[in-house]
Amino acid sequence: MIGQENGKSHLQKTQEEVEEVKVIMLQNMNKAEERSGKLNELEDRADLKANFEKTSTQVKTQKRWANKKMKVMLIAVAVVAGLIILSLIIVAIVQSTKGSD
Repeated sequence: MIGQENGKSHLQKTQEEVEEVKVIMLQNMNKAEERSGKLNELEDRADLKANFEKTSTQVKTQKRWANKKMKVMLIAVAVVAGLIILSLIIVAIVQSTKGSD
């Protein structure tokens, strides 16, 4: 009987150890899943950051070109206005010299 009790307790002890290992493995699997979820979140954030940087660079380039176009247009308007004023002055000078003759 003592041998059976020792055998039975040994079997129970082994089963308890197996249960403990099983619980630890399940905990480890849960932790691994949590880490996987956190890694996925980090990847998503990294993708968002990359997309934001790409978009912001595109917007920056578009604004730079818009500013350059505006400067060119203002310079063109100033040159045309200057030419008109200059031509009016020349016409006035020519008319005043013809009137003196």
